[in-house]
Amino acid sequence: MQKTFDKLYKQSNEGKTFNKLLEIITSRNNILLAYRNMKSNTGSKTSGVDKLNIKNINDTDTDVLVEKIQKMFNNYHPARVRRVEIPKSDGSGKMRPLGIPTITDRLIQQCILQVLEPICEAKFSDNSYGFRPNRSCQNALAKAMNCMQQKHMHYCVDIDIKGFFDNVNHGKLLKQMWSLGIKDKSLLCIISKILNSEIVLPTGEVIKSDKGTPQGGIISPLLSNIVLNELDWWINNQWSNKDLKEVTPKFNKYGSRDRCCEYRRMRKQTTLKEMHIVRYADDFKIFTTDYATAKKIFTAVTKWLKERLDLDISEEKSTITNLKKNYTVFLGFKLKLHQKNNKQVVKSHMSDKAKKKILVEYVKQVKQSQYSSCRNKDLWLLNSKAIGYHNYYQIATGCSKDFSSIAFIVRRTLKYRLETKKTGTATGYIKERYGSSKQLSFVGKTAIVPISYVQFVTPLDKKRTINNYTEQGRAEIHKKLASVDMTILHYLMENVPQGTNTEFYNNRISLYSGQNGKCFVTGKLLEIGNMHCHHKVPKSVKKDNSYLNLVWVTKDVHILIHAIKAETIEYYKNHIGFDKTQLSKINKLRKQLNLSCI
Repeated sequence: MQKTFDKLYKQSNEGKTFNKLLEIITSRNNILLAYRNMKSNTGSKTSGVDKLNIKNINDTDTDVLVEKIQKMFNNYHPARVRRVEIPKSDGSGKMRPLGIPTITDRLIQQCILQVLEPICEAKFSDNSYGFRPNRSCQNALAKAMNCMQQKHMHYCVDIDIKGFFDNVNHGKLLKQMWSLGIKDKSLLCIISKILNSEIVLPTGEVIKSDKGTPQGGIISPLLSNIVLNELDWWINNQWSNKDLKEVTPKFNKYGSRDRCCEYRRMRKQTTLKEMHIVRYADDFKIFTTDYATAKKIFTAVTKWLKERLDLDISEEKSTITNLKKNYTVFLGFKLKLHQKNNKQVVKSHMSDKAKKKILVEYVKQVKQSQYSSCRNKDLWLLNSKAIGYHNYYQIATGCSKDFSSIAFIVRRTLKYRLETKKTGTATGYIKERYGSSKQLSFVGKTAIVPISYVQFVTPLDKKRTINNYTEQGRAEIHKKLASVDMTILHYLMENVPQGTNTEFYNNRISLYSGQNGKCFVTGKLLEIGNMHCHHKVPKSVKKDNSYLNLVWVTKDVHILIHAIKAETIEYYKNHIGFDKTQLSKINKLRKQLNLSCI
């Protein structure tokens, strides 16, 4: 589908409109790609009102699944959405409503998302970071810090939209999609039906909402970005993208517009107010130079949201902050400017809520590990949590100090509940990353990641060249990835053995990429006609088409794995010529078939 997506992106960039998108959405390749993408999502194991999940699709024949989804699109009526309540991630103890569509409805939403995303990516602002490919919280934080430190924006307008996801105007959203060039009326009708799906509450009551994009739907994040894209461009056009009639645009050697001279003239010769927006989903900051401008922005944006998008703001959560005097909180970090060598530099820390949440979660996992019958598994989870916290918050300049304060509180808990000791030997990733820490401790032979040991990493904004929908952009993404033979990959996609179910079809493709197109045993490149996808536990024993039960090998190796006769074993052993490591791999595979070692 890549060429199709690239074409859509290019046409959208050129301002073309799209009125036959359903033909692409319902194509066989797009449906199979949707299944492939959705299968890797952990949420696919959650069931909707029909109590079915991805496991119920895995055993479906590939052609049967494609035909079923295509028929559903012909006269689409979404099933009811199951509503569940989950705790908010901010540690407030409040609950967030989550809507879970049926697994087939999620597959249909994924089909739509894949085709709409390249069209919308061409239209979205560079200042939007949430729920978009190749963008992250780190990129958004880097942009915010750049506004504060390099652009000298010392005031921050923080506006909180009241119940954004629950209050999106459906009519306005569909008009915004139309203005982006999505003019396929059949598709817009399907999206309208998705938005108006009936919701089954935990009590069993059925309601129908005429506004909002239900959180939990695969397509909801994209739709929410479409709604606020208008806000992004409205703010950008106040300053960043403002054109001066008397100025001829200049471009640098990379093709980007060089606006330094234009901005200088705008500051000196106009009354325009300088402002920059950084948005992650519905959480956004607008940075500016002074309080008077900040106040005008606050009033203007509040009115604009109400008049244009019919959205209200939360008065108690919306503020104007002087960044030289107070912190502003963004994505779990708190940011403030400090004086250093006649310059204002950004100091960042974990937010107070984030520290409290981590402390509660970590202590809870320690207690669970203390009484667990599967202690090794729970200790592994404890380490995973610590590593996850470090990976996310290491971009705060004060991360080391923040984690040291958490460690001071949990140290006694670790010592008395898990009876940690200083003697032991760390291995693998923990040794590589935490081996030099004096705080490293052990429970039995298991190393415990020291939560206080974290090193600051400078947050980086997204590279302009990175893009899923251009060859140059993908080359940038794939620099560090091993290449595989695309001819063989396409062959596997198009040549499906008769009776192949959807799970096996998908996993054999994933596995070929995962093994870098090489035989698991010999390490030689696989070739069409000389490759076999082997089931470790045979199909006659258990119908297991999972990724972990499959391995790609050459035909000769596959014969040797199953060989029983001594002369056959001897022939292929000499023909292939194994070393000790390769022979060990062969014997491991033979053991799983209950065959004797060679």
